[in-house]
Amino acid sequence: MSDYSQQYDELCQEIGEAAKLDSIQQLLEWDERTIMPPKAGAYRAEQVSLLAGLIHERRTSPRVGELLDSLADSPLAADPHSDQGATIRVLAREYRRDSKLPQALVVELSKAKVLAQQNWVQARSSNNFPLFRPHLDNILRLMREMADTIGHAGSRYDALLDYFEPEAKTSEVAAALSALKDDLAPLVAEIAQTGRHPKMEILQRDYPIAAQEEFGKRVAKDIGFDFDAGRLDVTHHPFCCGMGPFDCRITTRYDQNFFPSAFYSTLHESGHGLYDQGLRADQYGLPSGSYVSLGLHESQSRLWENMVGRSYPFWRHYFPELKKTFPALGETPMSDFHYAVNDVQPSLIRVEADEATYNLHIIIRFELEQALLSGDLPVADLPGAWNEKYQQMLGVVPDDDADGCLQDVHWSAGLIGYFPTYSLGNMYAAQLFDQAAIELGDLAEMFGRGEFIPLLNWLRDKVHRPGSCYTAPQLMHNICGESIDHRPLLRYLRTKYAPLYGIGH
Repeated sequence: MSDYSQQYDELCQEIGEAAKLDSIQQLLEWDERTIMPPKAGAYRAEQVSLLAGLIHERRTSPRVGELLDSLADSPLAADPHSDQGATIRVLAREYRRDSKLPQALVVELSKAKVLAQQNWVQARSSNNFPLFRPHLDNILRLMREMADTIGHAGSRYDALLDYFEPEAKTSEVAAALSALKDDLAPLVAEIAQTGRHPKMEILQRDYPIAAQEEFGKRVAKDIGFDFDAGRLDVTHHPFCCGMGPFDCRITTRYDQNFFPSAFYSTLHESGHGLYDQGLRADQYGLPSGSYVSLGLHESQSRLWENMVGRSYPFWRHYFPELKKTFPALGETPMSDFHYAVNDVQPSLIRVEADEATYNLHIIIRFELEQALLSGDLPVADLPGAWNEKYQQMLGVVPDDDADGCLQDVHWSAGLIGYFPTYSLGNMYAAQLFDQAAIELGDLAEMFGRGEFIPLLNWLRDKVHRPGSCYTAPQLMHNICGESIDHRPLLRYLRTKYAPLYGIGH
């Protein structure tokens, strides 16, 4: 074995140990957000922050830096897109960024996030923004310090966005979202002008929670989620958490009188889970076995949730079983149910928003969190700013902060820079769906027969298995021959809504 091979193996060993520690941290955080008793919260923050410090110490150790320096010009790094080349390239980039952060800051921020998330649950349930305000102030203070310590070219947001969408710039994301907004607004207005509305009471009948869970798990299994390597649980805000190559946890929340809430969050998180389960287990913890970006990760969840799960062929297959499972549906025609789950209506809650207005929710958060991070928007003014933007962009205003600025967990978790990846994911999903149809044939016919594995296998080959051997733009170009483009998403939406609302394609 050459010296370079030995050094590479040592590097993988060091990073692999850090990945094991990270998986333990993920397990603790999953436990906290699902079944941990409330009084355990303060000590959980101590546990998680200790692990965060150990992980940071191992990933930024001088020895890791020495190995990366030695391997940078080695034959193993010659092909930047090979497993070895990508591992060296990506780890070196992350090392340069993360080694600037003092361990004390990493520990303090990790502890603050855990405590803020626990506080957010209380604040939202009691509609008490003042209770949450000091925690958000502290999170933002630490995130500013983190961004300034890493360094940036004038935009703190760039430094944080990089953790979710590597190498992306705020200006580029803003341009993509602006182009999307310019074409979405006329579509939403055109639909509103028709005055048409589905029978939404169909979705608001009695849907027993136990039956919802059984049906949701059945569909998740049908699309490929492996319950021998994962599980479904209940939480305040649905999420997916991978804590090992064969341990992927997805969560949902149930409303007995609103079917879409749990069903579509289960499909959404299953899409995330399919990506995690599709990564190469023998490369776990290394870039070649890790997702490339949150935008690509969100493309998987949004594709399965919407382009598959809200399609007419999907419900042509599942609706007979749905009626047997939920007697409240009675003689409801399948077309009425399909129309209801594709209702377009400006609303307050992001996770329950329709596909046409969803990205407007994201743009609001994208603009607000930039202003919060820069300090242009004081935290005390957030509720008012939130309500004003909802009035301007969607024409609705929340009655309280629980359905307003407290509705999402992200800011309490320090996930500033995450929100725009949802819209990037929507755009990526439409491009991937178009390409899959070109290469696989009639996807609608497959869905109507309950055949979802051909699409999953295509995504596994094209998106999951490459890991982070390419950047997100490079991977999309390899698959679709183009970088991000909002026009396929607009074509998809117009094609779906034309027969439902009588609008032009």
